[in-house]
Amino acid sequence: MSRINGSCLCGNVHYSTDAEPVFVGVCHCSDCQRFTGSAFSTVVAVPSSALQIAGTLKTFSKHGDSGKLIHRRFCPDCGAGIVDDADALPGISMLNAGTLDDRSWLAPQSEVYCDSAQPWVHLGGGLKRFGKMPA
Repeated sequence: MSRINGSCLCGNVHYSTDAEPVFVGVCHCSDCQRFTGSAFSTVVAVPSSALQIAGTLKTFSKHGDSGKLIHRRFCPDCGAGIVDDADALPGISMLNAGTLDDRSWLAPQSEVYCDSAQPWVHLGGGLKRFGKMPA
């Protein structure tokens, strides 16, 4: 994989990494639905230490289903969600796939929190499906 780049809607926040994704997945939890304003979130997980962010992010933190905090980071100007850092996944940052400059290579491997999925969402494609977060 080549360099991963992305930005927020207004362009005030940019990010990049040379790291290979740890995973690409879809989350159907109710928090992701509310945060994205959609039926699910698609994320590209990368090592936090390999992620460079230019610009100022605002953070909203809340306890997730794991009981641990999830930190949702977004542009304070346009509100676009950029990256999530979950205490349940230390050292991993989850980039919101819609902010990627090039999304043509995205191929999620799994779906989590399918118990919370909207009943009309059926992604198919042989993705591994989990009712909650797998151990």
